[in-house]
Amino acid sequence: MCGIAGFYRSPRPPREYADLMHDMLAQIEHRGPDEAGCLLDDRIAMGTVRLSIIDLAGGQQPVLSADRRFRLCYNGELYNYRELRAELRARGAAFRTGSDTEVVLNAWAEWGPDCLPKFNGAFAFAVHDAVTDELHLARDRYGKRPLFVARHDGALLFASEMKAFLAYPGFRFEFDPDQLASLYATWTPLPAHSGYRGIEQVPMGEYLSVRGDQERRGRWAPLDLTPGPAPESEQEAVELVRGDLERAVDVRLRSDVEVGVYASGGLDSSIIAHLAARRTDRPLRTFSIEFEDAEFDESAEQDELTAHLGTHHSKLRVTDADVAEAFPDAVRHAEVPAFRTAFVPMHLLSRQVRREGIKVVLSGEGADEAFLGYGIFKDTRLLSEWDALDDETRRERMGRLHPYLAHFSGADEQRRMLGLYQQFSTEQRPGLFSHQMRFQNGRFAARLLAEPGDPLAAVERLVAEEPGYAELDPVRKAQWLEFRTLLAGYLLSTQGERMALAHGVENRCPFLDPAVVRRANSVNGRFGDPYDEKHLLKLAYADVLPERIVKKGKFPYRAPDSAVFVRSRPDYRDLLLDPDVLGEIPALDARFVRKFVNRVYDAPPERIGTKENQAFVLLASTVWLHHWFVRGHGLNRDPLKVPLRVVDERTCAAA
Repeated sequence: MCGIAGFYRSPRPPREYADLMHDMLAQIEHRGPDEAGCLLDDRIAMGTVRLSIIDLAGGQQPVLSADRRFRLCYNGELYNYRELRAELRARGAAFRTGSDTEVVLNAWAEWGPDCLPKFNGAFAFAVHDAVTDELHLARDRYGKRPLFVARHDGALLFASEMKAFLAYPGFRFEFDPDQLASLYATWTPLPAHSGYRGIEQVPMGEYLSVRGDQERRGRWAPLDLTPGPAPESEQEAVELVRGDLERAVDVRLRSDVEVGVYASGGLDSSIIAHLAARRTDRPLRTFSIEFEDAEFDESAEQDELTAHLGTHHSKLRVTDADVAEAFPDAVRHAEVPAFRTAFVPMHLLSRQVRREGIKVVLSGEGADEAFLGYGIFKDTRLLSEWDALDDETRRERMGRLHPYLAHFSGADEQRRMLGLYQQFSTEQRPGLFSHQMRFQNGRFAARLLAEPGDPLAAVERLVAEEPGYAELDPVRKAQWLEFRTLLAGYLLSTQGERMALAHGVENRCPFLDPAVVRRANSVNGRFGDPYDEKHLLKLAYADVLPERIVKKGKFPYRAPDSAVFVRSRPDYRDLLLDPDVLGEIPALDARFVRKFVNRVYDAPPERIGTKENQAFVLLASTVWLHHWFVRGHGLNRDPLKVPLRVVDERTCAAA
């Protein structure tokens, strides 16, 4: 894992290039604190801060092809690099290192963009062709690794994190009101969005090629949720799922440093911990969060699992005050507004993991999207069947979907929920049927904005322009939206990759192996009760995991939200109401913000509901982002802590 940054066709004097690369890489040094290197010529400057995991001694970057035509800066891991190396060698490629980076370089030299479908990994990279002067920027199929692009003063800038742009002369951040409205309503930036004017993301599964003023975009991995052939029996399905997951874990344990596991106490991470523990010759290192608030705590399940597996377990106890204190720095690393605080404890846990000497962790991320583990999938199934069901069946199924809520203890609550489901049992916005209830909650946050316009217009365009989306059944449309919005934009990014790499920790996700996702699409809904989430996963691992974990219902990972600020940081109220700050963020409706903030701080916590909590966290993170990026206080002026290795192709001399 690493961070990359650079610029193409810059009008800045070439004598400045080395210093500019130093300053841009210094902004993202946390991603790869082990080494730093850059390549310069008259047309491009590109660099990497490296987190050394594969070929610790020989994997320096940037790397150049033997004829010096192709130059690569690379962030990520290619899990099938050994197999691809053998294939490339058979085609005549020569290798000087044992790194996966050189495999990526040779694969691009051999196949161009056609190499991308061969990659099983989490990556984002920049490769420059010195002969054609083309710059290619590519990103992995599920959006695990970030890659941002901006245009400024005639140059194209790119980086793993937007904060690298702070170091480029004259670059300024400005919120994009339309993108902000979309983000507030849907909880995440859409695939190409960043939240700021003039900055875009290379979307998951796509690449961007630039040659002078010409651009070409390609999608190399459309999100394919088409069900494959069904296994003949449930037992065969179980064996196939087990086999795919074992292979996914095997290749993700390929590392020249020790690999740990995040063990949340839930089914998904418990499966990964079980598989990893069977494949290590010493006690597996596992890590988890323990909350002081019992409402969010799963430490009992964590303790049972780690004792069962015999792992070397470390727990980090997180208090409300910890969340409030760490919030600003976590937001600086997230770089986009967040709708809940759950990413903050992950920020603290990653710091602890790195302090204990671990650079790589496996996690259960992606299981809920692949195997339909979220309640939204069951809600969608119920809503799509609603008109064909009688009231008694509707109530029975609603009760099964929400057993942990007290809503169904009284007749009034039942009638309220029945009315809510009835309201959303018909599609009101084209293509958004499955997410109407969620997005309705998000619309409350849009009231914080001065001109929210139509906050759902952008996501509506996204699904309208997606080939094949209209033909998907309602549950698969929900799955598509989860992959393209919440998974890529929040879970893998804000809560995952960005918090881990803030402390130089790489997160690997076996459930997002392409073979595992394809298998899940072939078995979902074909065995067991469709209202029993992840039926096959439970069945496949019931004999090796504690019964308590297998039989436990879905317990979403959460952390306390607005209450932590009210209880621990009353001074945040002054920050959020600062007239100078509100005056500098024209996207916000200052009058409504003042009214809303005072209500959150003055009302009893139990009177602040879910949508108000989400709106508060979105507002607080926006204000801190204004501080870090629009005002520019996030610019780190410290020099790199490691020497910058410079490859100067203007003189072909390494310094």
